[in-house]
Amino acid sequence: MKQVAESVKSLFKDHFHGSPEYLVRAPGRVNLIGEHTDYNMGYVLPVAIDRNIWVAFRPRSDDEIHLYSLDFNESIHIADLDSLGKSGNWSDYILGTVWELNRQGFPSRGWEGIIAGDIPIGAGLSSSAATEIAIALACTLASGFSWDPVSMAILGQKVERDWLGVRSGIMDQMVVANATQGYALLLDCRSLAMQHIPLPGDVSMAVLDTKTRRGLINSPYTSRVEECSLAAEFLGLPTLRNLDEKYLEVHKGALNETLYRRCRHVVTENRRVHQAVDALQNNLLVELGRILQEGHDSLRDDFEVSGSFQNLIVEIANRAPGCLGARMTGAGFGGCAIALVKSGSEQEFKSSVFDEFTRQSGNSPEIIFCTSSAGASRELI
Repeated sequence: MKQVAESVKSLFKDHFHGSPEYLVRAPGRVNLIGEHTDYNMGYVLPVAIDRNIWVAFRPRSDDEIHLYSLDFNESIHIADLDSLGKSGNWSDYILGTVWELNRQGFPSRGWEGIIAGDIPIGAGLSSSAATEIAIALACTLASGFSWDPVSMAILGQKVERDWLGVRSGIMDQMVVANATQGYALLLDCRSLAMQHIPLPGDVSMAVLDTKTRRGLINSPYTSRVEECSLAAEFLGLPTLRNLDEKYLEVHKGALNETLYRRCRHVVTENRRVHQAVDALQNNLLVELGRILQEGHDSLRDDFEVSGSFQNLIVEIANRAPGCLGARMTGAGFGGCAIALVKSGSEQEFKSSVFDEFTRQSGNSPEIIFCTSSAGASRELI
C-alpha cells in the first residue's frame, strides 16, 4: 500500500538526515495455477499483486551499504563485499543479493536506505523474491548499470539456491520482475518464454491467509524437489517437464506409489496451466474455478503439500457466496489460499469465510482482496 512508501520516505529523512533520491518497489505474487512445476521446468501462471517491498535510498560516495528495516527494526551494514557471511535471519535475502551481484561482476556503488513491505512474510506470497528484486533494482540505480528484469530474476533464483540453500524454481522472481498490470504471466520455466494473459474484469482475487507459517529450508519442500528429481532419473528423463501422461502410465512400474503420485501431480498440473489460459482467454470463469479446485485436490492428495488449515479454508471458501473456485497457493505446508470471487460478492464472501474459518479452526484469517500489479519499478519520490 502507498502508506508503506510514505513511511520509508519519512523514516529516511529521520534516519539519514536528508531526502532519498530514489524509491523502488517490487510486488508479491499469487499463483493462479502451476504449483511445484517451476523447479520441474514446467509451466506456471502467476499474478503480481498490489502488496510490495519498498526501498527509499540514495547513493553514497563509497562502496558501503547501510540499510534499516522498518519491519524488523534492525540495520544492515555492508562494508566488504568480498567477505560477506550469512546472518541466519531476514537479512540473508539482502546479503545474498548483494553477494550475487558482486560475484557476477556488476559494478558496485554504496547506498543508504530504508526498506519495508506489506507482503505477509512466510505466507507463500513471495516476500523473499520481492526483497531480492527490490534490492537488485536499488543496486542497479545506485551503480548506474542497466536494468534487465529477466537477468535479475535469474540472479534472484541464484540467491535462493547458492546463498540460502533453497532449491527453488524461477517463477517467483520472474513474475516479480516482469509482470504487467491487469495480466497473469504464462511462463515456460525451461525456455523462460513469457506470455501476458489478460485477467477478467468481473472477478476479484482473494488471498486467504490462514496465519500459519512455514520455512522452505526446514519444510518438506526440499523432499519434494528431491522426489521429483529421483522420479525423473528412474524414468530416464532430464526433468519431469519431459513427462506426459501416456509415458507415465506406460512406465509407472519404474516408480513406487509415492513417486508415481508426485509425477501425476506435475503432469496434470502442467496440463491445468494451459487449460486455465484457455478458460481466461474465453472468459470461462466457472471452468477456471473448476481447474483451480482440481489443482488443489492434486496438491492435497498426490503431492501432499497442503496444510490442514489450507485445506479447511479452501473447503470453506468453495461454499462461500460468489466463490468460483479456490486452492492453496505457494509452496504449501501452511500459508495462504487463493479464491476467485464474482465481483459484487466480495464482502459477503469475506464475512462468510472469516466467520466459519475462525469458528472451526480457532484462527482468525486475514482475507485480502488483491488487484494485479506491474513488476518491479522505480517510483516517483
